[in-house]
Amino acid sequence: MTGLERPTLRVGVVGAGRVGSVLGAALRAAGHEVVAVSAVSDASRDRAATLLPGVPVRDVPDVVAASDVVLLTVPDDAIGPLVTGLAAHDAWAGGRLAVHTSGFRGLDVLQPVVDAGGDAVVLHPVMTFTGTPSDVDRIVGTPIAVTASMGADLLADALALDLGGEPFRLADEDRATYHAALSHAANHLTTIVAQSGQLLRSIGIDDSARLLRPLLEAALENTLQRGDRALTGPVVRGDVGTVAAHLEALERQPADIRRAYRALASATTERAAARRALPAESVQPLLDLLTTKEEK
Repeated sequence: MTGLERPTLRVGVVGAGRVGSVLGAALRAAGHEVVAVSAVSDASRDRAATLLPGVPVRDVPDVVAASDVVLLTVPDDAIGPLVTGLAAHDAWAGGRLAVHTSGFRGLDVLQPVVDAGGDAVVLHPVMTFTGTPSDVDRIVGTPIAVTASMGADLLADALALDLGGEPFRLADEDRATYHAALSHAANHLTTIVAQSGQLLRSIGIDDSARLLRPLLEAALENTLQRGDRALTGPVVRGDVGTVAAHLEALERQPADIRRAYRALASATTERAAARRALPAESVQPLLDLLTTKEEK
């Protein structure tokens, strides 16, 4: 759906961070009019100038007053106080649509908008943002979790489609589990890869990406296709001696790496054991080994 197929919306962006500036640019490309943006830091002003050229930078109340649709792309903990503070000054009067993009926060923080006669929507694109023009292209085809107040479902889906994404419905009560799943996958992957790179550099292999990239790409693709059945390595083979040697080598490494290896190897053992995918006689020795000398 594009702006040619339905009325053009006047969009205001509150917070020209990595997400807000990109979503504003995507809606602009879809034919909507971005009428104003708020930007405080030099970095956010630079993003606004790059991704939303010609859009005036205004104070937050002025952005809201000028808009039919208000994108509230501020940190999670700031959404509720911001919405409530604006409500205290009747900023939501007139039936506006407020949209926030938090993966964790739900519709409750937008209740003052609904109370003032408006609509509330949560749109969460399942991707990471760099705040650069390339993100506008990357968002095309991205799944977007949609939660909407009563009567706003179709408009919420339309906005997700205008962004170039593929909307799917997410119930408010499922948001914490949903967000934990995404954070566990994306954030902890970053930690694991960074730790692995650090280990390789400690033995003189500076170009860790050259070694890790093909391995990680294959492991990710296999796991997305096959789940736990894609598991390879010493745990699933029941190689207790190899895991013991890993732990001995890691004693010379930072504590965060030792703790992460033990925790993840234990979880891997438990999951593989539940599927009976490793020799039964190796299960308890592995678990005992991995819980010995528990890191403090």
